[in-house]
Amino acid sequence: MRWRTLLLQYCFLLITFLLTALEAVPIDIDKTKVQNIHPVESAKIEPPDTGLYYDEYLKQVIDVLETDKHFREKLQKADIEEIKSGRLSKELDLVSHHVRTKLDELKRQEVGRLRMLIKAKLDSIQDIGMDHQALLKQFDHLNHLNPDKFESTDLDMLIKAATSDLEHYDKTRHEEFKKYEMMKEHERREYLKTLSEEKRKEEESKFQEMKKKHENHPKVNHPGSKDQLKEVWEETDGLDPNDFDPKTFFKLHDVNSDGFLDEQELEALFTKELEKVYDPKNEEDDMVEMEEERLRMREHVMNEVDTNKDRLVTLEEFLKATEKKEFLEPDSWETLDQQQFFTEEELKEYENIIALQENELKKKADELQKQKEELQRQHDQLEAQKLEYHQVIQQMEQKKLQQGIPPSGPAGELKFEPHI
Repeated sequence: MRWRTLLLQYCFLLITFLLTALEAVPIDIDKTKVQNIHPVESAKIEPPDTGLYYDEYLKQVIDVLETDKHFREKLQKADIEEIKSGRLSKELDLVSHHVRTKLDELKRQEVGRLRMLIKAKLDSIQDIGMDHQALLKQFDHLNHLNPDKFESTDLDMLIKAATSDLEHYDKTRHEEFKKYEMMKEHERREYLKTLSEEKRKEEESKFQEMKKKHENHPKVNHPGSKDQLKEVWEETDGLDPNDFDPKTFFKLHDVNSDGFLDEQELEALFTKELEKVYDPKNEEDDMVEMEEERLRMREHVMNEVDTNKDRLVTLEEFLKATEKKEFLEPDSWETLDQQQFFTEEELKEYENIIALQENELKKKADELQKQKEELQRQHDQLEAQKLEYHQVIQQMEQKKLQQGIPPSGPAGELKFEPHI
């Protein structure tokens, strides 16, 4: 289970799922002091979504590689640098034919999926005559030159792409959050412009009131400090705070018992702190901001505790952190309501981008409207021609009847009425 966690959570996605044979660090717990502790079932734990656009392909490749005994044994002996450098990928040449066949099929499916995405994108912009094979180059998690075979190059590219993408994943989340806050402020200001002066003052007053209400919350403990962990120990675990023990705490919150605290297990520790500031029932509390706060807390603890920067916290790292002065006497924690998300200059720049995008959308909407009107005009013209054609046919049939000529069928053939 160690390897499954290590890869998905720490930029080495391909390895962590595979070394499930490693045992967790044994820790003695006084069972008489621990309430409601249920053993984790040995059933397979589903890995979390990595947020990568090739997440499903990544997991499927891992599942297939996991079935090969030789590759699995090599992974157990490999270190992180060996995996990241690509040396381990060469072992793919030694896996069984059955496994290689499955990997080939997975790659063909992924290439097909990417081609469908490209086609959908091109169709949306009505671009014709593009080289789909050339466009596949933009996807760096597989070798596009050989779309039918999964080779060692593919495994190497998948590991490196996942490593790089996950390293930038948190940064991307922060950037998206900043855009979210700027859009929220932009929409608020645009709404104020539509109001009368009196209504505008009422809305501004309400906004400031809600802001103060949100800021009026209990003190938030410094993430990863003794006070914060003891609060979890007492309120979540139901244990006596006087019996707080870091080793026991680590074991209790290593949910999958793999000997590490991963990012999800760490973030779960901050729920009590976040509940002091955010309540989904309160209008003034934004749950998107709560998740950003959770991310900030996790990043802070990782920076303080994860000494080897593998994005996993070992028992040794955890215990060393509890010996630091910052653990016992931490600085006060500034919550998001004490932060400035963006400057006025950044907001103006963002609004300019929005204005350009809106103009582009308006142009496209006008073009589509013109196309719609032209299609409607052509449709009306065809309907008019069809009506005119039928009228001419009817007139010709009437003349034939007047002249005693039998009426003709749809293809012009003569119709003879049987005499009774």
